[in-house]
Amino acid sequence: MAAAAPDTPVFRRLNRIKNIIIVCSGKGGVGKSSVVVQLALSLYSSSPNARVGILDVDLTGPSIPRMLGVDGHDVHQSSDGWVPIYADSGHARLACMSIGFLLKKRGDSVVWRGPKKNAMIRQFLSDVRWGELDYLVIDTPPGTSDEHLSLLEHMSPVHDRLSAVIVTTPQAVALMDAMKCLSFTRAVNLPVLGIVENMSGYVCPCCGEVSNVFSTGGGEEMARKEGIRFLGALPVDTELVALLDAAEVDPEEGPEIPHTAPGFGLVKRYQKTRSAMIFKNVIDMVLATLAAVER
Repeated sequence: MAAAAPDTPVFRRLNRIKNIIIVCSGKGGVGKSSVVVQLALSLYSSSPNARVGILDVDLTGPSIPRMLGVDGHDVHQSSDGWVPIYADSGHARLACMSIGFLLKKRGDSVVWRGPKKNAMIRQFLSDVRWGELDYLVIDTPPGTSDEHLSLLEHMSPVHDRLSAVIVTTPQAVALMDAMKCLSFTRAVNLPVLGIVENMSGYVCPCCGEVSNVFSTGGGEEMARKEGIRFLGALPVDTELVALLDAAEVDPEEGPEIPHTAPGFGLVKRYQKTRSAMIFKNVIDMVLATLAAVER
């Protein structure tokens, strides 16, 4: 008989979440956060009833609030814990929590040592009122640092629901660091859903042709050599860049976000981009792998 999971505050919060996907990268600047947002939006669109959460534990560089168009919102405390920000407003199917919501000014730096980062992550996991979720996507900082170890330590009671997606770019330096990330997942027994090669070429906004600005195929070759699934290659898409950058909120205007209009305009606009069409293959493989694990 399997041992009962310890009844910790983190377990009580996360016990109602079916799948937890940790998105990581060996180095910064590979577009990991944009992959997190695309993953969340695609999971959100995969079913009319899918409930998705995004936890941003990139404590020193939180970018998820702006990409989702919810920068400037305040987190409220309820009798049952922190209430996450819902990017889709009244639909309440896409929840988000980030330290970006807790800063007095968006330009404030977070200068914390390891113990304070650990305490913040524990509070995100134990105090946020996530409710029932089909998927919780976690955006982590680059590399393999305190934040990653804290996450896995606190989430050990729900380890069987954890999996990872590794993001890299085609260049040799990025691939070398992605290998270190893969080594970390193996050291901590974290299942890897697959690897995404981001910034693999450039999509011409006029004709749609993809040009290989850097190189291409490195992520796929790494996946083949290491025996892990290659989820796909994502080119640089100016439509996607403009969409995620357009969520800037004017501090003088307050947090009235156009993306939270009825019907969740952000996801509708995302579905019209070339990136969404390419990412569909990625999400199909992710969903198929998760379904196989559940069986």
